Formats: sequence, structure tokens, C-alpha cells
Amino acid sequence: MQFALVEGVRREAFPSGRGVCPQCGRGSIAKCGPRIIHHWAHEGRRDCDSWWENETEWHRHWKSQFPKDWLEVSHVAPDGEIHRADIKTPNGIVIEVQHSAMTDAERLSREMFYQNLVWVIDGRGFRDNFDIYHLLPDPSSEVASDLVWEKASRPMQGAARGIFYRFTECLAEDPSVTRAAIRGGWIHGIAEIEEEVNAAYRGHHQYDWVRPRRTWLDAVCPVYIDFGADRDYLARLEVYDETGLRCIRLISKRKFVFDAMHERLATAIGTRYFPLPKA
Repeated sequence: MQFALVEGVRREAFPSGRGVCPQCGRGSIAKCGPRIIHHWAHEGRRDCDSWWENETEWHRHWKSQFPKDWLEVSHVAPDGEIHRADIKTPNGIVIEVQHSAMTDAERLSREMFYQNLVWVIDGRGFRDNFDIYHLLPDPSSEVASDLVWEKASRPMQGAARGIFYRFTECLAEDPSVTRAAIRGGWIHGIAEIEEEVNAAYRGHHQYDWVRPRRTWLDAVCPVYIDFGADRDYLARLEVYDETGLRCIRLISKRKFVFDAMHERLATAIGTRYFPLPKA
């Protein structure tokens, strides 16, 4: 834990400190040293929150973007089980900052428990297996309505540069086709519509995730991948359109934090375009 109660006041760990867990009331001991993240540990081995994981500098960096009284907010399930949200805004958005691997069952249980939840996951360990490819126009744009994109992947370098079909051309050959089951038509390259794509770009890209962590592809709540401090954006996992094409949408970290602080729904983060305050 980052915080414990010391004489009734929430405090971060300090050498030789002793306090009380704000969630369960058990005694807590400060763990401080030159090679560990300073934290509080329960007396005894078991944390009162079965979902809690040991924090890294990466966790602490993300938590430091928000006011301290928004951190480690307690929730009690109807059966008495206690969970601490990494971050919970006054508007009710819960942000879970996840470094470790996670099972489908645990992800689903957290999503059902918190509901208005957004995930920020640590992508530094798999960034070399995550390729970001060509721009895509906003799926709600006029230009996108006639395009069906070939799925990009490492072995398909042509598609990685941008290959598409025009739905109207396919319909002319076979009126029974749908965008989800395309047949016929001519193959086109993105260079033909580069200006239109650039004009309608809102952060969407094709990608290929080699050996993906599939639980995040199946997540019900929004998932944002942080590839490290040298990248000033997050990659949100999305489905592009009715064809089922998986894509990402790049959102600046600064905008993510701003939106998380002001929106009421996790799904609304990054969806509005308004000026950000100057840093």
C-alpha cells in the first residue's frame, strides 16, 4: 500500500513507521529501503485486498498524475470483500494501473465490480512485439464509409502500408456482399487517398500484436497501453468498424489524464476535442 493511517492521518511510508490499514483496520508496517519502493505492508503476510499487486516505479508515476486523495480508494463488496481502486476520480471513474499478467477471470471480476473502469496496462515488456502501422480515417467519417481495409500484420507488409477495397465496387459486382464479408472489387493502396485519410485522421492505426495478451483483447472496459516514458501517447485497443478489424487509437498521455479528471464515464475519455490547459 502507498498509504496507511498514522494517528488518523493518511501518510506515505516512512522509516520505522507503523500505522493502520485504512481498509481493514489491521496494523501496517512501513517498508523502506534503498532497493524497494517505499510502501506499507500488513502485519502478517496477507493483504486485505486479494487483487493487490506489488507496485513499481511505473505504478507510482501514474498515480502521481492525480491528487493523493483520489488514490487507493476503498470499496467493499456485498460479501464483505475489500478492494482498493488504484485511482478513483470524484466523478466516479476508476483507473486500474496494471503491470502484471492477469487471468480472464480476474479481469472480468474487476470489470463487474467497478464497472465505470478504465485500464492502463504496462506495455514496455511487449513493445517489440507490437507494431503500429498506417493511419486510418475516423471510422465515422465519410471517407471511411466506403473503405474495407486488409488486415495488416508483420508477414503482410503490403497490408501494413495500407491496402483497401471500395465497398461500392464490390457491391457493383455482387449486390449480396456485406462489409463484414467482402468479395470481389479492386485492390487499392493508401497512397490513392492519402490526403483524405490525413484530413479524417483522429488517432486510429492498424497494428499487429505478436503473441498478444488475449485477456486485454476481450476486455469489456477501455484498455490503454503505455509503451514507456519515451512515448508521449497511450494506445487504446478498439474495434474499427463492422468488419471487426482491430485497431488502436493513439491519445496523448496529457489528454488522457485531463479527460480522466473531468469526464464522468470511462468510455468518454479521449472522445471529445477541446483545448487542453497549457502545461
